[in-house]
Amino acid sequence: MGKPTKVTNSIRALRFAAGEMTQAELADRVDMTRQTIIAIEQGRYSPSLEVAFKIARVLNVPLDEVFHYPEESASAADSAKK
Repeated sequence: MGKPTKVTNSIRALRFAAGEMTQAELADRVDMTRQTIIAIEQGRYSPSLEVAFKIARVLNVPLDEVFHYPEESASAADSAKK
């Protein structure tokens, strides 16, 4: 499924906080396969924005509690502006 992404997530912890929801239950509720949920949890696949919102809604948390993207360091951001 391609190279690992910089996007990380808290899906596994949030599933357990939501009554120990299984990967299969989450997959069913967002209309995906369990294998895709596994790949997303492991950071091997980044979901579309639409799927990311669906996952957040099923887990009943804001999107930024589910998915995390590292902030650039100040020097890297400054270099990009030049």
